[in-house]
Amino acid sequence: MQPNGSNKLKIYNSLSGTKELFKPVSNNNFVGMYVCGPTVYSNVHLGNLRTFTSFDVIFRYLKHLGYKVRYVRNITDVGHLENDDDNGEDRISKKARSENLEPMEIVQKYTVDFHTVLSNFNILPPSIEPTATGHIMEQIGLIELIIEKGMAYEVNGSVYFDVIKYNKSNNYGILSNRNIEDLAHNSRELDGQSDKKNPQDFALWKKAEPQHIMKWSSPWSKGFPGWHIECTAMSNKYLGDLFDIHGGGIDLKFPHHECEIAQANVCFGTNAANYWVHANMLTLNGAKMSKSSGNNILPNEIFYSGSPLLSKTFSKPVVKFFMLQAHYRSVLDISNDALLASEKGFSKILDAINVLEMFEKFNDQTDFDIEKWREKCYEAMNDDFNTPILIANLFDSVKFINQLNNGKAKITKSDCNNLLQILNSFVFEILGLEKNIKFKRVNDKTNEFIEILLKLRDEARLNKNYELSDKIRDMLNNKGIVINDSEKNSSFSIN
Repeated sequence: MQPNGSNKLKIYNSLSGTKELFKPVSNNNFVGMYVCGPTVYSNVHLGNLRTFTSFDVIFRYLKHLGYKVRYVRNITDVGHLENDDDNGEDRISKKARSENLEPMEIVQKYTVDFHTVLSNFNILPPSIEPTATGHIMEQIGLIELIIEKGMAYEVNGSVYFDVIKYNKSNNYGILSNRNIEDLAHNSRELDGQSDKKNPQDFALWKKAEPQHIMKWSSPWSKGFPGWHIECTAMSNKYLGDLFDIHGGGIDLKFPHHECEIAQANVCFGTNAANYWVHANMLTLNGAKMSKSSGNNILPNEIFYSGSPLLSKTFSKPVVKFFMLQAHYRSVLDISNDALLASEKGFSKILDAINVLEMFEKFNDQTDFDIEKWREKCYEAMNDDFNTPILIANLFDSVKFINQLNNGKAKITKSDCNNLLQILNSFVFEILGLEKNIKFKRVNDKTNEFIEILLKLRDEARLNKNYELSDKIRDMLNNKGIVINDSEKNSSFSIN
């Protein structure tokens, strides 16, 4: 039996701009979901983590409702041009040259980093993780089909999708709500621009320069596929002509997803997916993240090394909990205060679960309507995966559990077990948070004491009193407190 209201799930569809009742394509409880994965030329950043955390929750909740989910998330390991407008250099080839490595060394290096970070963040692996380079033949086949249907043309060994011709019988802009006349951002005079019939046209296949390492034989030239055709080929191969959910970051809505829809319409007569779902962006201290401005922070700085923008390091479950406190479609701003608040909130939930696990003072009645509360939790998740409302409901149960612990409320043994089971289900199974044994809440007094020791140590380092500095560090290390030194000051984390 499916949990509460699996037939009541509503998902915001970017295609319609509304929440729609979720009706799978298949009538046998199968759900197909495709999410655009990373272009593996750099380390995972926080924006990536937010996007994949959002779709991890969607994946988890669909499975929780009893659906058999085939979750496909690709690896883009070729063809993603640096300007996203069919000009410039393949991002992986460019990074390979800058690091003096082979392109596939770059791919391997950053694919391993991607998997490691997501695993540490307790994000479930997809059902299938195809690579672009592993599906060159499928991409060539689709390009041939688009040419056959008269919606693409070849020029000097490269193949372009004819956007203007397509738009005469279809709507190029159906997802992003852009008019084709407004797409002048692609009209800049750049190398190769003259090959196109129209500045809006996008590449399906690019002829490679002689020095280009990553290239394959095709009917048109030795070259490589365009970025957009990759996802159409891989999603179609594993999920069919029409599947349920296509997701990604909001930055992919245009041009990537718009181009995918155009390709699918020509090849299969569909929009590829019934529901197009987009996770919103992450900002830092109210501004867009930027390396050049210094308003930037990397995951490892939050978890391990510390950052000048933060007062301390934070555990992975805390950062994940922070992300889930905002709806996936809303802009989320990360700050030191927000992370501190999330740390306190998460510790309260863990403490409440620990209370229930150890509770023994049962009664013959319960002062909390568990079933009504449970329904509210499902209502939140069925409303377009509304994790902030769910978390607010979780805190309602925390308040009751604290009353239990203080002897100000009553509960039966069976209700206690039921409440614990529901909490575990939502916190650990659906939200994917971890009851990390390394996560220990430090009370305020202890925090203050450690901060005093860190200040003394910083002064010792400044005065080149390394004996005292090392002594304080070793003393704290022996107590499971790891010191994270930066140029300006030190922070700590708890092992």
